Amino acid sequence: MGWWPFKRKSRPIIDEVHIRGTRVWIQDLREVCERNFNNHSEGQRMVREMQIEWLDAHTEGEVDEALLNGLNRRAIRLLRADADEWLKWLDNDDFWKPGWRDEPREE
Repeated sequence: MGWWPFKRKSRPIIDEVHIRGTRVWIQDLREVCERNFNNHSEGQRMVREMQIEWLDAHTEGEVDEALLNGLNRRAIRLLRADADEWLKWLDNDDFWKPGWRDEPREE
């Protein structure tokens, strides 16, 4: 018999979209750069590809305006860097922290 009064009702499965946080986006950028620490031109090519990914994510609402600006500020520094500057940016821990600004803050 198919009837049972104490049967639980099945709940619909709700797939909530996981939105990546600021630290994850910055960490992804850092990993790409670190993998290419000895070949800055290849690293710069990868950064350009990531910029397209950021714009797509921004269009879809996954990346907000502030995060996009922060990622682009980092990308500009990395794309303008020569081999020595590339390594300096990679070694600068403050550069990889959320909230980093390329200009000093007034206090």
